[in-house]
Amino acid sequence: MALNTSRAASRNALFAVAVAAALCVPAGLRAQASAFALAPAQIDAVFKDFGKNTPGCAVGIYNRGKILYAKGYGMADLNLGVPITPKTVFDIGSTSKQFAAASIVMLANQGKLSLSDDVRKFIPELPSYGSTITIDHMLRHTSGLRDYNGLLYLGGHYFEDFTDDADALKIIVAQRNLNFAPGTNWDYSNSGFFLLSVIVKRVTGQTLGDFAKTNFFTPLGMPITHFRTDHTAILAHRATAYSPSEKGGFSIDMSDWDQAGDGAVNTNVLELAKWDANFYDAKVGGTALISRMQERGALNNGDSVRYARGLFVDTYRGLRRVHHGGAWAGYRAMLMRFPEQGLSIGLTCNVGNADTQSRSERVADVVLAQAFKEPAGGAKSPAVAQGTSAQSATFDAAPYVGSYFSEEHQSVLSITNDGGKGVLSVLGAKLPLSSSRENQLEAMGGAVTLAFTEGRTRAALTRGGAPSGSYRRIETVTPTSSELAQIVGVYTSAELGTSWTVRNENGKLLIAGRAIGESPMEPVMKDAFTMGQGFVAFTRDASGKINGFEVSASRMLRIRFDR
Repeated sequence: MALNTSRAASRNALFAVAVAAALCVPAGLRAQASAFALAPAQIDAVFKDFGKNTPGCAVGIYNRGKILYAKGYGMADLNLGVPITPKTVFDIGSTSKQFAAASIVMLANQGKLSLSDDVRKFIPELPSYGSTITIDHMLRHTSGLRDYNGLLYLGGHYFEDFTDDADALKIIVAQRNLNFAPGTNWDYSNSGFFLLSVIVKRVTGQTLGDFAKTNFFTPLGMPITHFRTDHTAILAHRATAYSPSEKGGFSIDMSDWDQAGDGAVNTNVLELAKWDANFYDAKVGGTALISRMQERGALNNGDSVRYARGLFVDTYRGLRRVHHGGAWAGYRAMLMRFPEQGLSIGLTCNVGNADTQSRSERVADVVLAQAFKEPAGGAKSPAVAQGTSAQSATFDAAPYVGSYFSEEHQSVLSITNDGGKGVLSVLGAKLPLSSSRENQLEAMGGAVTLAFTEGRTRAALTRGGAPSGSYRRIETVTPTSSELAQIVGVYTSAELGTSWTVRNENGKLLIAGRAIGESPMEPVMKDAFTMGQGFVAFTRDASGKINGFEVSASRMLRIRFDR
């Protein structure tokens, strides 16, 4: 239900002609490196935390699709002691979305569908919701569709369980409501991109994987790259994915979910270079495909969003940037392009805390050192900055301490004063706070900001430079034992096809479901609690009796459970 990270190994290898030859980088391509600051020691330093006892990453640096530098760091398989090389194959998670988007845009350019088509033209079993969801809404994450990854998880499916297209489609069409009216907001949703794969199949008779192979991978000379929709299939040179273990070291972190569209492309940094080249020479699809993929979207009110079609389009240190990260199980990836400079970075990793956007930016800081118009150290996106060690500046946190609620996002954040330092708790994470000006707090190097108004009773949350909700200060409540007793029971969701149980243990409510486990519920308002990374609001019938609740979590709002 989330995104980003990195790896390491072959640490002491020297970058020289012998290394370039070993990586199969032609001498003619190496010569082009003079146009950029290819400082091998500085690039390698970005991955210095990876070695022979850790997972890691493979990095590729491209000049208009030509490989300038490619190297592996860390281990592809810790059990077998296999190192990562540029040939190692990784699941690139949501970095795959650009391939699904390219397939849909190609079909639109061929006149086989229109981006303004109602999705129900192809998927009539999807509820109407009273508003039209277009194909373009899904391409741009403005559809309002709840995220199917999270829905399956809340419905009781572990990532180690087997799920397929039928499971995903079933739970998407079971949703009775949207997060918001189509086109009125932007919220990243894997559901839309999965449904794009369904549309490709219903329009062409081919799976998305077969369509992409025929129209992109084969013509571009990418024989290894494919949409992996059979988790049991053997795949040579594939890295195993890991996450840091609570016991120290690493544990295997793989998924048996077989859907495509929102993710599932498996590839290596050598073949990503060939895809990158197509954004310059438009060998496949022509300039009509490339330009439409990179057109930024807009909301109904005209506000621009930095998402195009399967790609983020923004700036970094004053330079235009086109990019997309990926995170699935313990895999992390990033393909980042600076079009005007002709420089791209492909990064594939097999550990869940790799932070691929931050590492790609650090590589760019080295290679494009002379091109940047702004100094390094600017704000990074929340997905990227996870795990970074932002330091709390000295400021008086006391005026900000308290809990804040967003009606729009159905979420609660809290600010505490921990040993004289402010700490923000949001979506299950605890982030040290700093303050650069009065009535504004920052976390994660400025990637998250809170701007306070109305006597610090309201706060506007911004993440990665994008507005993320308005929060009002609330007074937390402590339910009586009688009120807690009224809530205890079993609740069932028709939308998720599962039941959760609420029980009382020594005056503390606990909520439990198959995949979510058992989580304590912390009271915040009357009949409302936080639990794990979610928010639960209980409802009452006309007589005042508890009759169910609505649960909201990342990318999913107000899912109904009945008593």
